[in-house]
Amino acid sequence: MEERWGGAATRNTGDAEAGRGRTGAEGGDRAAARRTQAEQRESRVAAGLSELERWLADQIGQGIAQARQTGPADWDDLARRLVDAQAPGVAGTVTRLSRVLGAEDWPGLLLGEYALLHLLAVAHRRAPALPEPLRQTVRARVGFPVTRESVLATPAVPDHWDVVGCRDEEQDRLVARRVWLAGRTTGRLAMVLSFAPAGQPLESFPPPGTTIDADLAFYPGASPLRALVAARRGLVDAGPPPGTKVSQVPALIAEVLAADPWTDSWPLVLDGAVPCPDGLADDEGNALPLHPSAGVPWRLLAVSGGRPVTVAAEWTPRGLLPLTAWNEDGGVVRL
Repeated sequence: MEERWGGAATRNTGDAEAGRGRTGAEGGDRAAARRTQAEQRESRVAAGLSELERWLADQIGQGIAQARQTGPADWDDLARRLVDAQAPGVAGTVTRLSRVLGAEDWPGLLLGEYALLHLLAVAHRRAPALPEPLRQTVRARVGFPVTRESVLATPAVPDHWDVVGCRDEEQDRLVARRVWLAGRTTGRLAMVLSFAPAGQPLESFPPPGTTIDADLAFYPGASPLRALVAARRGLVDAGPPPGTKVSQVPALIAEVLAADPWTDSWPLVLDGAVPCPDGLADDEGNALPLHPSAGVPWRLLAVSGGRPVTVAAEWTPRGLLPLTAWNEDGGVVRL
């Protein structure tokens, strides 16, 4: 009897050990497969960006005079090849090149976009020599994913966050919603991004003019802006957000671009801004232009009545896009 039980115990232990061995081997196989897939993707991306560098050199050598006629088809073809090379971020940038063709100064704008694409390709090629935050920025711009779990695993930033603006934009049958936030204590700016198929409801978020007590976890990068809400404790009654002077904006944007040259959008909260037909000014004569698509900001002019107000706006290389204004009574007007 003792031998039978002892034998059974020995056989069961052996089976368990064999099972653990198989599980460990399977886990090792999966890890090896993931490493192989990652290496293959790195190789495809490197090849795709090398092709992009050659393509850009050809475009500059040939000149861009015919870009309005031949550019859209060429860009669509290039974008497809970059998607095949698993560089979707760069492919998206190439797809959007056609937007500049409607501008009067399109040749200069197109050359600027080509220069940024070339800079990104070169930065990826030299990524091992870059500081880690900039390397993370380059990989994100190329299109390497960052998981939600890894972001939420980083230390979160607690603050009372003013919701200063919201903008929806349709992209490839998806609606992207950008919610801009400004921290009362930290002074940090943030963007919470969500997507939904066209016609479907987007993730709900408190409207501009509200303030939330929350912790934000930021995506990695040299100039981190995109964030996830790690914890939300509720709304706070705080009034208009503190802002930056118009005269301080050029230095602020220069700092952002020095860290991330591919930044094409950045939130601003301007204190004491006086709206005018083509920009926002202060009482010292400093002014910031509006984006051409903004037109004459009649609603903002009406809110101001010629007096300084607090204005939240989205900075772009071509000018400001007003988002929200707070009148002298603290009332919120979405623009």
